[in-house]
Amino acid sequence: MLKNYFEDVTGTGVLATADASGKVNAALYGKPHSIEGDTVAFIMADRLSRRNLESNPSACYLFRETGTGYRGKRLYLTKTGEESDQETIAALRRRTHHDDQNDGQEGTSRLVYFRVDRVLPLVGSGPEPE
Repeated sequence: MLKNYFEDVTGTGVLATADASGKVNAALYGKPHSIEGDTVAFIMADRLSRRNLESNPSACYLFRETGTGYRGKRLYLTKTGEESDQETIAALRRRTHHDDQNDGQEGTSRLVYFRVDRVLPLVGSGPEPE
């Protein structure tokens, strides 16, 4: 279900994390990669969001669909693992980054896995509007 949704829809995503003391961070992120079942993954550089997940595995991903209105999804996530195999990461990348766009992070990215605990519409707590 999520795999088809994210393959078919364009929009903007924000990943929110917090450290062990509850200090919150939010960062723009691309669409998650659907792995299997209720597992998704994000390619993450060694920055604040990933460091927060080392002490607090909970995160929330907000995705707003392109267009008018507030359509999209909220994914409540729990980190389940990560890997650093750059070949696996390269195979999942959706676009090629130019050297001047990789911000010095090439080779330090991690593929971070999450269990999807709950999915809600972007606005409200009920089912998605038709």
